[in-house]
Amino acid sequence: MHDDRSITEHRLRRVLAERIRPAVHARSVPLTVERWQAPDEPVPVTEGLAAPYEPCAIGEPWGPAWGTTWFKVTGTVPADWAGRTVEAVLDLGFDRMMPGFQCEGLVHRADGSEIKALNPYNDRVRVTDRAVGGERVEWYVEGASNPVLVEHRPSREGDRQTSGDQPLYRLARMDLAVFETEVWELVQDLEVLYDLMQQLGDADARRYGILHALGAALDTVDLDDVPGTAAAARARLTGVLASPAHASAHRISAVGHAHIDSAWLWPLRETVRKVARTTANMVHLMDDHPEFVFAMSQAQQLDWIKTHRPGLFERVKKKIADGQFVPVGGMWVESDTNMVGGEAMARQFLYGKKFFLEEFGIETRGVWLPDSFGYTAALPQLVRLSGAQWFLTQKISWSQVNAFPHHTFWWEGIDGTRVFTHFPPVDTYNSDLGPAQLAHAARNYREKGRGSRSLVPFGWGDGGGGPTREHLARARRQRDLEGSPRVEIERPDAFFEKARAEYEDAPVWAGELYLELHRGTYTSQAKTKQGNRRSESLLREAELWAATAAVKAAGYAYPYEELERIWKTVLLHQFHDILPGSSIAWVHREARATYARVGEELCALTRAAQRALAGEGTTELVFNCAPYARRGVPAGGAGRAVEAGRPVTVQERPGGGQVLANGRLRVEVDGRGLIVSAYDLEAGRESVAPGLAANLLQLHPDFPNMWDAWDVDAFYRNNVTDLVGLDALEVTQAGPAAATVRISRSFGSSQASKAVQWITLRAGSKTVDMVTEVDWHETEKFLKAAFPLDVKADRSAAETQFGHVWRPTHTNTSWEAAKFEICAHRWIHVGEPGWGAALLNDSTYGHDVTRDIRADGGQTTTVRLSLLRAPRYPDPETDQGTHTLRFSLAPGAQIADAVREGHALNLPERVVHGAHPVAPLVAVDHDAVVVEAVKLAEDRSGDVVVRLYESRGGRAAATLTADFPVVAATESDLLERALAGTAVAAPTAQSAVPLTLRPFQIVTVRLRRA
Repeated sequence: MHDDRSITEHRLRRVLAERIRPAVHARSVPLTVERWQAPDEPVPVTEGLAAPYEPCAIGEPWGPAWGTTWFKVTGTVPADWAGRTVEAVLDLGFDRMMPGFQCEGLVHRADGSEIKALNPYNDRVRVTDRAVGGERVEWYVEGASNPVLVEHRPSREGDRQTSGDQPLYRLARMDLAVFETEVWELVQDLEVLYDLMQQLGDADARRYGILHALGAALDTVDLDDVPGTAAAARARLTGVLASPAHASAHRISAVGHAHIDSAWLWPLRETVRKVARTTANMVHLMDDHPEFVFAMSQAQQLDWIKTHRPGLFERVKKKIADGQFVPVGGMWVESDTNMVGGEAMARQFLYGKKFFLEEFGIETRGVWLPDSFGYTAALPQLVRLSGAQWFLTQKISWSQVNAFPHHTFWWEGIDGTRVFTHFPPVDTYNSDLGPAQLAHAARNYREKGRGSRSLVPFGWGDGGGGPTREHLARARRQRDLEGSPRVEIERPDAFFEKARAEYEDAPVWAGELYLELHRGTYTSQAKTKQGNRRSESLLREAELWAATAAVKAAGYAYPYEELERIWKTVLLHQFHDILPGSSIAWVHREARATYARVGEELCALTRAAQRALAGEGTTELVFNCAPYARRGVPAGGAGRAVEAGRPVTVQERPGGGQVLANGRLRVEVDGRGLIVSAYDLEAGRESVAPGLAANLLQLHPDFPNMWDAWDVDAFYRNNVTDLVGLDALEVTQAGPAAATVRISRSFGSSQASKAVQWITLRAGSKTVDMVTEVDWHETEKFLKAAFPLDVKADRSAAETQFGHVWRPTHTNTSWEAAKFEICAHRWIHVGEPGWGAALLNDSTYGHDVTRDIRADGGQTTTVRLSLLRAPRYPDPETDQGTHTLRFSLAPGAQIADAVREGHALNLPERVVHGAHPVAPLVAVDHDAVVVEAVKLAEDRSGDVVVRLYESRGGRAAATLTADFPVVAATESDLLERALAGTAVAAPTAQSAVPLTLRPFQIVTVRLRRA
């Protein structure tokens, strides 16, 4: 038989594009279009409806960047369309190759209620299923002219303050049209069969059967009367569409989804509208398709709908009750998980799941995080403590070097907790449900022979409008189709139940899920990261003192509403494109202002609680919110500070520089302003590797291959400039309480950037403290601070949520080499038996650790902090300006010292004048057990909630003692509900609660007050 495949395939592509698809809406009449340009920011719907509209023609330009244009469309259904299905085709000027990331619209009725959104693959609105001649249409379209910012090049369009005012789009089509149902169905048949055929091998008889059926269907279509012959053409395809899938065919659980970044290439205010548009589409689609299931994560986004679109929210609630609209994820937003603090991660689950429970009566069972940039090893325990049973992500498929070995597995966290986990092998969270993607999922699935199913999230995200009727048509055709995986639309929980039932003994992956990409997100937008860290610390402080005052100070009222509101604001800004620094300038400009406001509010709440506790008086009281005593003030208490330790001395250093000493450390700063010695006097041990210098600022070129704000590529290390040029060196404080050396340097190609550092040694301290102020005017550069340490360390310990994670310092395998940039919270530690050193910080997350063997046989382990970057996309002015960064070197530190000093650096003391000291509300008698949070219960019962964890990776038997009568103590989950199998014993008469913790275990104790 002659091979005429290419001829038939070419014929099909052309006939589809030029005859059949256009025939779906071939009979049309134009609508009358009027427009009104909103003057500034988006306006309420009532204002848009009442605006003064002016005539508008097809082809007219509209929409400056970030503008809102309202269109009024009116028309009448022609009399000769009676009995036909009629739709409006409303094309705002969409680019069909780019769903999302461009203009969008939301269609309203004249009463203001939402109908559905307009998107590149969803630009039609049903008028009637059975037309009556003369039927009137009057709709209002809220058009958003969001600029296209996906080209990965610098643009000033990423902020309303710098964007242009020229129109970006042209109206393409505003018509009433007859919807030819049979033609549309023929399109779906042809597309699915053609795409399926492309996935089959040249020797597969099924391929040729489909090919000949397609040829026969094309022969049946009359190109001059497509609607009249579509049904007959479809009949020629019945046989190949009815052939069932193989018994062993891969099984796909298809879940409708529309991944919407809560901010990214658009500001938060636009996400509010994107969510409304997509949600309107989904409930509209559900009305016509009862089989459709749509999963939506991020409680924040549903809360926006509740606040801004109450009518739409009621429709959503009904669809949730019907089981079609499925809340998933259990978190306030799809947050970053690398840099978010431990307590903030707990609150993501607390406030997310609380919202779903209170609004919908739903206990979400899984964590849905498809797009975050790697996943902390602390997460499995938090997932399970939230009451969830499964975890889903997809982003690890983006790793550059190593392919992850599993798609379905048990993920084990640092404490030993395991959670059932799935990576969809389709390798996207925006699937089109086409045969090509489903075939990829089946081929790619790594559990073949043990498991038989995977999950596919389908739908256009980020303003693409979500799933469409075309997606559902593909699912129907591939439900049981030879050559295709079997497809069933179902809820995520149903998939996980089936997957776990068939593969209970799935393999185990222990430790973090490190993404071998987007490592620059640990550093980009330093002020956003500072704002997050400071807000987390201030929230801890405000809650501690507010809870203490609520129990101890008569008349003080715990600020429930204020704290919850602020927590939700901070949680929102932990979204995985805000905290990582990968959003447009507008987002980060607003974030800086928001963090400043949050800081003022939290400081005010703290001051009010401390005044209530201290009483009126003139005694200087130090309030210590850190989890360890310092200067004689107990953890969580207030009192008179006791100065301890030998005075600090300062001497000239031979050859230039200064020597600072306090009896515990001797620090030499040479004439270049670098630390050439940090000698541990107690251990008789030098910290700095011989011949090298610590606190060395280093500048690298930083031009990654693609994702500017997201990535640093390993080749950045090939070129480095040590910043050793000195403008000035002077002693600014000479003891006895502290000694400080100030160093200033200019750097950069035009010496436009400047770094001023203050190196301080304090009496009694075992840390060298550095404050670095950088006036940063570099472009595409990477600033690091290097500490080459004389220690043989084969691994480093980096603080993560509720513990720490170990990572090799060597590069034996490609997996280790890929971790050339790593994340740490307040500290990173390297050591050998008996001695170690820690590097502490107050707002830095990116680090790298390397090792070298010297000529003397010793090992130099160099720990570097990543301070600043200067990518140009998506914010061309990233990090420009002045930054103040704090970090410390702790020679001789063990893990316990790193934990203590890391908290001390991030939780400074506050001095308040009052009448009397304040005893801690709660205390723990084991140094390895850290109190992470003290607060009043969310249910306003007055119960005190204490969250604590084992911090060193060992077992701990401890006693939690309350400074108030306790009648009951209960171990709780993250939602403060009682847990079965509790580790908490009954309180004693002295309000003491014995605890036993396994390594890195998190325990939440709820104390009922007498």
